[in-house]
Amino acid sequence: MSSSTLHVKVWRGAEQGEFIEYEVPRAANQTVLDVVTYIQRKLDSSLSYRFACRVGMCGSCAMTVNGKARWTCRTHVAALGSGSELEIAPLNNLPVIKDLATDMREFFDKMNTAKGFFKGEKTRHDDFAKVKPHSLERQLANAGIECIGCGVCYASCEVVASREDYLGPAALNRAWTLVNDVRDSQQLDRLRAVAGDAGCHSCHTQGTCSERCPKQIEPTAGIAGLKKIVGRAAILGSKWGKL
Repeated sequence: MSSSTLHVKVWRGAEQGEFIEYEVPRAANQTVLDVVTYIQRKLDSSLSYRFACRVGMCGSCAMTVNGKARWTCRTHVAALGSGSELEIAPLNNLPVIKDLATDMREFFDKMNTAKGFFKGEKTRHDDFAKVKPHSLERQLANAGIECIGCGVCYASCEVVASREDYLGPAALNRAWTLVNDVRDSQQLDRLRAVAGDAGCHSCHTQGTCSERCPKQIEPTAGIAGLKKIVGRAAILGSKWGKL
């Protein structure tokens, strides 16, 4: 095989499928998404995959590349150190719709279950809330707020792989950012949502989510914060009430 050619194995099918092999020309500054796009446009138009922005803003192009969940638009083939071999599969821990496209509904449903959405009491007729940017709560929220819902952490989580009901690192990270939002009005409901058997205490603190996050967020740290707040609330109560 020529050094100017990539030998690419791509998952084809749904849950039951197989890897199909393709040969793709190498190119300068080539990303994994470029490789997938070449296959779809030049070799097999039936290949299904998902992408949008191509610049690391939407997260929709996440796939499993050489065994690890990654954004394919920001992963350069040359940086993988795998020579001329490349294996591309759908994200783990999610149902496969077809080929490289996964069903993300359970991922987002769990975010909703964890009360991962803002709920305030003020209306558009009220003055804007004033949040001190250097307060501890604001800094803690800022540390996790850049999540774009790509699913890389969820696909990498060993606990999600072993128990389907676990809320997962993205949902719990989102809950953590909102627990630290002083404007939010559903804090007690949120604590109850993440305190259950499938919530924060099921995290084994292996840190794979933090290691793999393309945005350098540390969900493990946020989940640890939830464990402390939930534990304290269960014993002493919280400023929002008793669990």
